[in-house]
Amino acid sequence: MNERVTTLPSADYGYGISQEQRHKVLRNTYWLLALSLLPTVLGAWIGVATGITQALRGGVGMVVFLGGAFGFMFAIEKTKHSAAGVPVLLGFTFFMGLMLSRLIGMVLGFKNGSDLIMTAFAGTAGVFFVMASLATTIKRDLSGMGKWLFVGAMVLMVLMVLMVGSIINVFVGSSAGMMAVSVAAIGIFSAYMLYDLKQILDGGETNYISATLALYLDLFNVFQSLLALLGILGGERD
Repeated sequence: MNERVTTLPSADYGYGISQEQRHKVLRNTYWLLALSLLPTVLGAWIGVATGITQALRGGVGMVVFLGGAFGFMFAIEKTKHSAAGVPVLLGFTFFMGLMLSRLIGMVLGFKNGSDLIMTAFAGTAGVFFVMASLATTIKRDLSGMGKWLFVGAMVLMVLMVLMVGSIINVFVGSSAGMMAVSVAAIGIFSAYMLYDLKQILDGGETNYISATLALYLDLFNVFQSLLALLGILGGERD
């Protein structure tokens, strides 16, 4: 029996990818994204429990974070078409959990730290739900957003690195400055989330490992920024 493959005509924006292929990429991306949260949680827990990342301050923290993150992303790009791609991606999410543990440890120092973490998690899930809903309803091509979002992300990059490499500044440094950075990051990476989801739905991204990496980074940055913002605004000290 011949299998019918349905492709969208002019609304396809020239990608020529069947609906079935798109749904497969989206389904595999969602499964791998959910799986990637487990190493992240494990890495964060180990980091908080052992304090292994506490020495990563200032320039040392920046070098470790940038070197590790870009090293893993380079490896993911090289292995995304092979069986090694998924383990490398999961290794990256474990590393990101370790890097996140310093911020989580700071927030847990508040009396209501656990509540703030759960609120940030729920808020991030809410952002993802809204962006996923928008991605399925918006019919226009959003590929032009990419260059503007990239510029915005580059502007924030150094400041986001400081949030990881010198996280102590989030709570004892310029609160107004960190609030502005956090709000801007939430906006930019929420928009990036919409853009990345649309790329999958429109057939612009056909590799589920690359798609997972993009969405994971969006979620990570939204969660980190939201948690920092909640810590500044709502952290209760003993």
